Amino acid sequence: MSSSTRPKRRCRHSVTNNLHAAAAATNESSPWASLHRDLVELIGWRVLADNLLDYVRFRAVCKNWCSMTVCPRGRGITDPRFHPRRWMMLPEGHGLHPGHGKLRGYIRFFNLSTGTIVRVRLPLFKNHCVLDSVDGILVLQRDHDTAIRLLHPFTGDIAEFPPLETLLEHVDPDMEEKRKLPSLREVCCASISVSSGGIITVMMLLSSVQTAVFANSGDQLWRVSEGLVCPRYIAQSFQGKIYKMHRPTVSGGVHILQIDPPQHQEKMHGPTEKLVATFPSSPGLYFSLVECNSEVLLFTMNRPGQPNSFYRLADLIMKRVVPFTSVGDDNTLFMGDKRLCVSAKSFPGIVGDTFVSEQRINQSRLAQYDLSRGTVSPASDGVLRWGRIRIPRPTTIIYHIYTCCYPQLWNKGLIMHQVEGSGRWRVKRKWRDGVSEPGTHASIARLICH
Repeated sequence: MSSSTRPKRRCRHSVTNNLHAAAAATNESSPWASLHRDLVELIGWRVLADNLLDYVRFRAVCKNWCSMTVCPRGRGITDPRFHPRRWMMLPEGHGLHPGHGKLRGYIRFFNLSTGTIVRVRLPLFKNHCVLDSVDGILVLQRDHDTAIRLLHPFTGDIAEFPPLETLLEHVDPDMEEKRKLPSLREVCCASISVSSGGIITVMMLLSSVQTAVFANSGDQLWRVSEGLVCPRYIAQSFQGKIYKMHRPTVSGGVHILQIDPPQHQEKMHGPTEKLVATFPSSPGLYFSLVECNSEVLLFTMNRPGQPNSFYRLADLIMKRVVPFTSVGDDNTLFMGDKRLCVSAKSFPGIVGDTFVSEQRINQSRLAQYDLSRGTVSPASDGVLRWGRIRIPRPTTIIYHIYTCCYPQLWNKGLIMHQVEGSGRWRVKRKWRDGVSEPGTHASIARLICH
């Protein structure tokens, strides 16, 4: 078949398709190469707002476009515009943890919006493990000294932070000594903010410290916030802030609190907490916070058979209680320790306008809840019985994405619902911990706000 009669394959992503076409048409004598600098910069920023890798491809079209746009390398962490927000590290399964010899130093990442998978060489994982991901920036712990480092997976930029060991004195004194340091690696929520002066600040809520901890890049120790108590919470990081939920009394409403990053002035002040919204509730409701379509939503789940609802945090802050029951056919929510919003059209087998979570009724299974119809159905094959997981192999993408909701598993090379026995990890047990027992992971019941 000749090239003129061969049917053309349609590209799913119009931006990438247009960039390839521009690259083919652009040369030193082409009018595309002589576009005005202001116009090239404007197009570049708009491409960047959609996808960091599309911006990289845009800069690669020609030398002129590359020279007239800002290079992300060296700015990947200090400039939030270059954060790879919708990118997530892909759990490999089969015991292939990051740094495994068979991976040859490569880690795969996938885009939650487009389903695109890229492979990046990151030899840093030979002596680091990942604790969390904030806007696509990996929060790493160095093995030998527990130092925290931020890593931009695509630019290679790194920011240095103090060792976790400096927080040991703030851990619950009643905890066993051997459990104190591992407990500091249990990050419930983290945020990254950058001041106008380029100072990078990390805030974290840890399971074993009853207050927010924070540090600046280059600091020698982590500090704890004064007068800011964090009881059992459900929290969500968004635009450098942390939003957490608290129910003061069982019969009262749910308080949504905003933790702002430290203010960098003449004298640095720690994180501040303020009440931004109150949601009237009944004892039978489950609550969670989730980021969807670049805004924070409050999700309320009623008992089976009753409709579930969403509320925009921006509306609640304005004291408008306006419920809606759909997140759109393009979106699917994965609810676990972390909550993810995924494009249903980009992944096979994922149904839109649903949320996926573990269901513990009769048989434990991964279930999808249809938000519009209020029905429940299996998200994929496989059930949990008598402490053993039974799911077919090869594992569907649904289980890989659901594993992303549990950072404890990211370093183990295991897929959620394939953890058997004690769940002990043989690799670098001295510095890295995984999960303890199968069946102890968060289910939808853990979405209760205490």
